[in-house]
Amino acid sequence: MDVFCTCLLSASLAILFLSSAGQLVVNVKNKGGEVIVESIQANTTSDTVTLEYLNTDGTLVTLFIDFKSEAQIFRVIMPGEEELGETQPQTMCFITRFSHNDFISSDAMSKLRQKNPTAIRTPEEEKSTVTYTHDLLVDLEKSHVISPHIFNVCSEAVDSIHFTESDLRTISRSLSKDYATMMSAMQRQTPAKYARCMDTQEVDKPCLCRFDMCIGWYPCGLKYCRGKDTVGKVVSYRCGIKTCKRCLTFLHVVDRKRKCVWDG
Repeated sequence: MDVFCTCLLSASLAILFLSSAGQLVVNVKNKGGEVIVESIQANTTSDTVTLEYLNTDGTLVTLFIDFKSEAQIFRVIMPGEEELGETQPQTMCFITRFSHNDFISSDAMSKLRQKNPTAIRTPEEEKSTVTYTHDLLVDLEKSHVISPHIFNVCSEAVDSIHFTESDLRTISRSLSKDYATMMSAMQRQTPAKYARCMDTQEVDKPCLCRFDMCIGWYPCGLKYCRGKDTVGKVVSYRCGIKTCKRCLTFLHVVDRKRKCVWDG
């Protein structure tokens, strides 16, 4: 049997195997024991991946990865607080630099399909929590200087698209983009001068808001095995994926506490 057949029989492919499908639907338990359904879609033409899930509290979370721009967009759509008279959902976007070591490529993602769609999946590794303190506010109309996809993904956020200057500098150097041009699409904020929203009494006073979220299961890397090909040569071949969980904390300035009612 040649190495490619051996690959399909590998135990590491018990969860997923290569196919022409471009979407996965994955069931994951959160810390409270509730099952969250994730949808993961790859687009090889635009070189992007979209992961989306609906929390039990009605919050819709979307992770959009733009491999070409080395940017990832976390969009959060929260239902309005009825007790505060809010009938419209609140949308926020948090943009961070994307590292290619954090997720498999869009091409590899497009070739994965689940054998048992009803199974509850458990990640192999739980990565440490990452905290981002956002000190830039992105102008939606100029957001293409970071990624051409921000305008569509964050169109409902408008005045709540957050970024960090450190990530902006890194992306500009990595992609040889003009930093001054990119910075012209930003409005500086100074998180350090604001009190945390949980310590702020007045509902219409600006404050520093904290938002926590977790991606409970995602393909964070490829696995490689060694075997022999049809002529007996030892080769390395892709034989599965590694899965991870990661939680993130986003600190950002809001112009009034009522936009951060979940934080205390």
